[in-house]
Amino acid sequence: MGQHRLPSPSGTRRRRTVLALGAGGALLLPAAAAHAEPKPSLDQVQRQVDALYEDAEAATEQYNGLQERRQQLQTRTGGLQQELALQQEQFNALRETLGAVAAAQYRDGGIDPAIRLMLTSDADGYLDSAGRQDTAAATQVGALQRLQNQQRRLDRLRAEAAGRLTELDDARRAAAAKKAEVQSRLAEVQRILGGLKAAERAQVLAGDQPAASRGAARTPYTGPATGRTRDILDFAHAQLGKPYVYGATGPGSYDCSGLTLKAFAAGGVALPRTSQAQFAAGQKIAKSQLQPGDLVFYYADLHHVGIYLGDGRLLHAPRTGKTVEIVGVDVMPYAGAVRY
Repeated sequence: MGQHRLPSPSGTRRRRTVLALGAGGALLLPAAAAHAEPKPSLDQVQRQVDALYEDAEAATEQYNGLQERRQQLQTRTGGLQQELALQQEQFNALRETLGAVAAAQYRDGGIDPAIRLMLTSDADGYLDSAGRQDTAAATQVGALQRLQNQQRRLDRLRAEAAGRLTELDDARRAAAAKKAEVQSRLAEVQRILGGLKAAERAQVLAGDQPAASRGAARTPYTGPATGRTRDILDFAHAQLGKPYVYGATGPGSYDCSGLTLKAFAAGGVALPRTSQAQFAAGQKIAKSQLQPGDLVFYYADLHHVGIYLGDGRLLHAPRTGKTVEIVGVDVMPYAGAVRY
């Protein structure tokens, strides 16, 4: 009968060590080595950067709208506060007048009018005085009513001013939050670009530069437009090559609606501040009806706008990192057009 030899303690320890090392070796393999993510192509990076820039521009138009609302509220609040101060002065003057009349009546009102008539040696004079007193009393009643009306007006103004101040604070906070959102999108772009080699970064930044805009910087408008349209397009052409900066309305930089705002102002046309408001205020036209000087809008939320030049060309302020340029009218998702 054969005998089974038990493993020696030292052999057992060696096997455990080998197993442990084997397991440990598997655990020490970097997860990235086992499941390495493929490096995105430059086309993928380009699409990601473009999407972030588009998000930033959409947020910029929302920020512009909030800023415009904040300025309107600030103007209205300032007017209310001035009106409130004026009404308070008038209220104080009425109250002082009534106080003086009441004091005089207190001094003269201790004797019954019938007794005063009996005691007076000048009955005609007294009756004339009494008539004047009746008139004064009626005047006092009228003044008291005015005082009460003034008090109600003051209360209403105070309530309205308090409401406007609350709205103003809300608008300031909303604008600050939207500004932070824009800055966050732009910071993410910089983070992505910072991870590229210099040549790759230059390729991504230049990848969407349209041929139509090359050599167009600061060239005069040579189209057929006349009158105020000519003034608008002359101004717009003079801005070619100036950088896009969110929230800017010139003269050194612009965002998309800031450029259209100032160009139309050069032609004597007052536009609202944001692209959405500019679309809402204009006369809607079909794409087939486009003429030089019309405004063209892009994306479903209308967050981008440019000026039609004719011959299928558009002048616009594109996005951060680029300058005012000329592109084809179909370079972005078309949403609509208006005429002023």
